[in-house]
Amino acid sequence: MLSPITAPAADGYRMPAEWEEHSRTWMLWPFRPDVWRENARPAQAAFAAVAAAIARFEPVRVGALPELVEAARGLLPPAVEVVAVAYNDAWVRDSGPTFLVDGPAPGFRPFDKFRPPQAQPTGAGGLAGVDWIFNAWGGHYANFSADDALAGHILGCVGARRYRADLVMEGGALHVDGEGTLLVVEECLLHRNRNPHLSKGEIEARLKDYLNVQTVIWLPYGVVNDETAGHVDNLACFVRPGFVALTWTDDAHDPQHARSLAAEHTLLASRDAQGRRLEVHRIHQPGPLFMTDGEASTILPAPGSRPRFGGARLAGSYINHYIVNRGVIVPVFDDPHDAPALAKLAELYPNREIVPVPGREILLGGGNVHCITQQQPKG
Repeated sequence: MLSPITAPAADGYRMPAEWEEHSRTWMLWPFRPDVWRENARPAQAAFAAVAAAIARFEPVRVGALPELVEAARGLLPPAVEVVAVAYNDAWVRDSGPTFLVDGPAPGFRPFDKFRPPQAQPTGAGGLAGVDWIFNAWGGHYANFSADDALAGHILGCVGARRYRADLVMEGGALHVDGEGTLLVVEECLLHRNRNPHLSKGEIEARLKDYLNVQTVIWLPYGVVNDETAGHVDNLACFVRPGFVALTWTDDAHDPQHARSLAAEHTLLASRDAQGRRLEVHRIHQPGPLFMTDGEASTILPAPGSRPRFGGARLAGSYINHYIVNRGVIVPVFDDPHDAPALAKLAELYPNREIVPVPGREILLGGGNVHCITQQQPKG
């Protein structure tokens, strides 16, 4: 059901935190030879490994082009559901819906007895979703019409109320604590290829209306050479209310150092919607990592698609992990920083199992585990 008149916040819906209970995870099957090397065969194996890891904790539904359904079923575990769907590429975090619920945040409370609670929905846990305008991150490939229609299709499939946004946006550009606080990146949201007709204030007002947040924390820059122009899910994320994990490098000569330092300064100077100061935890980036000539040579260029070449820096990050019911799925890169990152994440998620999965093949396509997954909250 399309809801074109009122905004989700006015109707009592909110975007829940990723750690709130899921009913399933959505994924899409990779296939584009101009994005994924060797006709996407290594990427398909990597996606299957991610789906298998998630399926240990919650149901997984993978969308595939009708002609690829049987091939996907052959590579995915039997427990993973495969459905036919139209789409242009496999980044469901960005092209899929941002799900909403109309129940209050678990454990929500005011910051102190003198501070009244922010307005909170009081419904019975119904499900809705925001269908953002999707333009392939400003035109990374020429035809993205099926991706732009995907969110509406998924919301219809699960019977969720649909809010079609008047805003170009991607799910990977947003991260919430479920209690009224949103993290975004200025470099991304204010890029001229998204919403050049809107001011920062106008974009923020729309985000508050669509996600039911009261505080938006704008970080200056994303990860170096991130193909999305700086999605927050590669840079920083809430691990629980009041606690943020931030990608980091100790190398002051690495251009990422200044970007992460600016983000850290902003976070430490901010308060969340409940009035708390934020505790920031650094997680050192892998590498830095670069695409090899051999990897680039098996990606087939196509008109209108983003060129890929050997020597290009890859936006590797352990922040691009995915929280599932009782677990966390983390990309690793056969890198010396893998083990410290996993240990730090185990500390930050003490009641969840940390599950590493190979991340390089997904990274070669321009993202990682968080980018290829989308949680459907329990509603």
